Amino acid sequence: MRNKQKGFSLIELLIVVAIILIIAAIAIPNLLRSKQAANQASAVASLRTLNTSSVLYDTNYGMFPATIAAMGTSGTPTSASADLIDSVLSGGTKSGYTFTWSAGGDTPSVTYAIKADPQTTSSGQIHYYTDQSLVIRSNGTAAATVNDLPIGN
Repeated sequence: MRNKQKGFSLIELLIVVAIILIIAAIAIPNLLRSKQAANQASAVASLRTLNTSSVLYDTNYGMFPATIAAMGTSGTPTSASADLIDSVLSGGTKSGYTFTWSAGGDTPSVTYAIKADPQTTSSGQIHYYTDQSLVIRSNGTAAATVNDLPIGN
């Protein structure tokens, strides 16, 4: 008569590992798509924050800022450091997106443009653009411009 041993056999353990791998293969692509969607939503929210802060900066100082960093934080608010946005966003990158500020060439500046581009294709697929019109535009294939459709269209 055979000895009855307690525990799992090698075959049973391999079956469990195979099931876990199948579940992971299904879940990981969905997780990556969710992360991309979150980064894209964060980029749009950051552009809205930058637009609002730009209008507030214009109200306080009579012109739009020359750089994103001018709306950042460092002690007492001045036109060089207005304390309107957090230090992460004033650095020009956030949630896998790079924000590029272009002030109008006139002094004082009465125009600006902001581009938000994904740092890699895994951090986002959509490029964004906004300016003093406060309309956020998007392009899924190339850098967004003033000629692209507004988000939601």
